[in-house]
This record gives sequence, structure tokens and C-alpha cells, in this order.
Amino acid sequence: MKDLSDFDVKGRRVLVRADLNVPLDGAVITDDGRIRASVPTIRELTERGARVIVCAHLGRPKGEPNPEYSLAPVAWRLGGLLGTEVAFADDVVGESARAAVESLQDGQVALLENLRFEPGEESKDDALRAAFAERLAAFGEIYVGDGFGAVHRRHASVYDVPPLLPHAAGRLILAEVDVLRKLTDNPARPYVVVLGGAKVSDKLGVIGNLLTKVDRLLIGGGMAYTFLAAQGHEVGRSLLQEDQIDRVRDFLAEADKRGVKIVLPVDVLAATHFAEDAGYEVVDATAIPADRQGLDIGPRSRELFATELADAETVFWNGPMGVFEFAAFAGGTRAVAEALISSEGLTVVGGGDSAAAVRLLDLPENGFSHISTGGGASLEYLEGKTLPGLVALEA
Repeated sequence: MKDLSDFDVKGRRVLVRADLNVPLDGAVITDDGRIRASVPTIRELTERGARVIVCAHLGRPKGEPNPEYSLAPVAWRLGGLLGTEVAFADDVVGESARAAVESLQDGQVALLENLRFEPGEESKDDALRAAFAERLAAFGEIYVGDGFGAVHRRHASVYDVPPLLPHAAGRLILAEVDVLRKLTDNPARPYVVVLGGAKVSDKLGVIGNLLTKVDRLLIGGGMAYTFLAAQGHEVGRSLLQEDQIDRVRDFLAEADKRGVKIVLPVDVLAATHFAEDAGYEVVDATAIPADRQGLDIGPRSRELFATELADAETVFWNGPMGVFEFAAFAGGTRAVAEALISSEGLTVVGGGDSAAAVRLLDLPENGFSHISTGGGASLEYLEGKTLPGLVALEA
């Protein structure tokens, strides 16, 4: 892939596809991690005299304008981080966008409204998507793909625009791909992967591929209960995907055959119900009461996971160990994060809820080698899938 250094951008309109899909509480951004991650590429372009047009998506407005998903708060925050005003267009490829682009001077930035307000952005109709891509590409003279969290989507701004313009990968995408290659191409060993989150079905593909690469696989979060059930244990009212039990049994057998160590929780915090103030008790993971549900891994599991991570030379972590949004059930996720911070190896946080947990629990982001901005994209890369956005940039 070409990078920014391959182009003279002074005085030229550069269309940057960023990932600014941040959580909002009304108009308040509750986690600006993705905005901050987009700044290095945008700042480099402005310092080199480019006229920068940023485009991005937010949420799922389903192809039509919806004020709830406006990028207006993001424009304000991006401007604050850049230390300069960011002009905001209140449409994507309409009159407001055209005026914002035409008014740009060297070193200035404009942000277009939410790409997903246009039906062509996510359309499965190639012609509709291509028509929107042409309108969007008309704003730029150079395209820079820097929205790693969207590269696994065959969307117009990610897949169809790059062939229409000279194109390059931004600093964020280059950094993400460099780290992911270290996880897949001859990683330093021991190589340990920690997976959590709610559903085992979301991770089946990546688990299957990782069984050929890792030394240990630590399983926590809601998905752990399907693994425990596959071993024949009672999991009470814990999250369980019964339709995945047979597949999980196959994974356990394959791991045993390959010599991959699967580590499951040995104790859990079994709560009376799903609530922040729910009563709970610590019980063996193999004997969860029928009227209880596991909402976090227990203290012995935290020590066990930390021990399994202590000598790791490469670690990839995706998915919380429990309901980290509830203070009482955040201890397992914190323990895993702190074990990574203590590690001297390469430690990669795989985006999504894991990255959100790092910030919510006020853990030092520089304590990790890399925090990805794209949970789904990271997992699909590790699963061995072809990512459309990377293919477009490589062409």
C-alpha cells in the first residue's frame, strides 16, 4: 500500500475516510478514542498544506438523515484535538458539502455529514453504491483510507472510492496492519489470546483459525458459559448458546489434538439477576446454582489468567471478562488488562468493548503496545478473511 509520503498534497483536496464512529449520550461524546486515533493522519496532511475533506459514519441511521446520528459533535471535538476550526457540512454530497469543500484553503479541514445518511454507502446494489462513490470521489484529488474500523465492510467510501482516485493508506491503517501482521506472521512465543464478550458465535471463525497459531486460548465473558456447558457443567441462568455447544466441543477436541491449552474460568461471580446492584456470590465455575447467572470471572480465575499471561511474548485480547459497565462485575476485565500492562511482550487490545473498557476503567492506554480501533476488522483479519477496504488500498 502507498502511504502519505508518496504524494505531494500541498494545495490539493485530499478525501480522508476516517473512523469517527464514537458513542454518544445525546450530543455528548462518551469515548473519543477513535477521534484521537484519526488525528495523526489529518494533522500531517494539514501541516503539509492539504485541503482535507474528512468523511465517516456514525451508528446505523439506515440510509436516511437522522439528527440522532449527526457528526456535528464530532466536528467540534475533532477541531479541539487539531487545534483548529473544522468546517462542518450538514449533508454528505449536497450543496452544503460542496460549499464546504470549495471554501477550503491550504491546511484547512472540513467534515462531511454521516456517510450512512446516504443509501448508496451501504447498498448491496453495486450500481447504487458506485453512483454514490462517484459523487463522493468528485470532492477529492487524492483518497486516503484511514478508517480501519470499517475496512471489513464493502461500503462505497471504503471499497468503491479508492479506485476512482490516486490513493494511499493513512497512518492509522498502516499501524493497525503492521501490528496484526505481527500476530499472524511468526509471532513471538508463547502466544496467548484472550477472548471474551457475550456470544461464542461471534468468535467461532477466529477461534478456529487461532487454533492453528496460538499456544494458549483464555476464554472469559458470556461466551465462557457455552464452553463450560460443552464440558457438561451446569451454568444456571448464565448466557448460553445451546445451538453452539456441539461446535464448541469440536473446538475443544481440536485444541487438545493440536496441543493448544484452553483455559476457562474456575470460579465466577454468580448474581441473582442482571443489574448493577445485584447480589452475588463467588462459586465454582463447574457448579453455578440453577437460579444464578455468572456476570464476571471470580478471584481465582483472575489469578489463573494473570499467571497464564505472565510469560507471554505475544498477547491479543478481544472481549471483556464480565459486565465491566457494572462496577461490581468489572474486576475480571480489570485483572486481564492489568496483566497485559505488566507484560513485557507485545500486547494488543482488539478494539470494541475491550478498548472501551480500558478507558472506562481509567487504565493507562500507553500501558499496551497497541489498542486497535476496529474490533470486527481485527477479528476478521485474524480469522484470515479478506478485508475489502485493504484490498482496495492495495490495488
